[in-house]
Amino acid sequence: MRFDVVTLFPELFGPHLGQGITRRAFESRQVDVRLWPLRDFAEDAYRRVDDRPYGGGPGMLLLAQPLERALAAVMAERGQAGATPSALSALPVVHFSPTGAPLTQARVQDFAVGAGAVLLCGRYEGIDQRFIDRHVTEELSLGDFVLSGGELPALALLDAVARLQPEVLSPASHQQDSFSEGLLDCPHYSRPELLPSADGDVPVPPVLLSGHHARIARWRREQSLALTARRRPELIAAARAAGRLSSADEAYLHTLKL
Repeated sequence: MRFDVVTLFPELFGPHLGQGITRRAFESRQVDVRLWPLRDFAEDAYRRVDDRPYGGGPGMLLLAQPLERALAAVMAERGQAGATPSALSALPVVHFSPTGAPLTQARVQDFAVGAGAVLLCGRYEGIDQRFIDRHVTEELSLGDFVLSGGELPALALLDAVARLQPEVLSPASHQQDSFSEGLLDCPHYSRPELLPSADGDVPVPPVLLSGHHARIARWRREQSLALTARRRPELIAAARAAGRLSSADEAYLHTLKL
């Protein structure tokens, strides 16, 4: 899959894409990332890509025309690489914005098996709405807060997609992630068996040392249910509505009285 990133700051991407276990996906081009510096598509001597908003107000807006030229260049190169007109027309054009829909694991999983997308990294006060109305197919947000630009959300999406690619992680690693089954992940423990503390040694939960795989699996499921019920009860409601909770799950939730 291929992701084309339109950004004012392409230098922010290299350090991240070359680090950690997900670099395998980028180096092998399982996740092929192409960077498109927006200033390359300015037409004046100052390489200007922003201006004041009509109607006044603070900040600057990214202009529609440099973005349109950048997007046209992306589509032209994809076409030269063999993408059909129908594939180009179906390609997601993603704008990262606080007004967008929350980025979820389910949406990440869709991207992870798709053809990729064009990722638009806005800056300043945003992007001229006419460009958004004409070209953007999807607006995404990392949460109810505001960042300086779209580069960090783009990196977050690329990282989330990369870790789902074959042979990047073991399958069990991401299959047990938070949200993969609609719930938060359970707690995890490692060595030492007793962690020294001023209040007394803190042990690993005994069930994890039992070697009884069915009991361990059930304990982890119950921990996941309890954590989700306390912190994200709406996820429990969604799992229940989708029929993802077993009778044993429901019985355990009943004991929590949450």
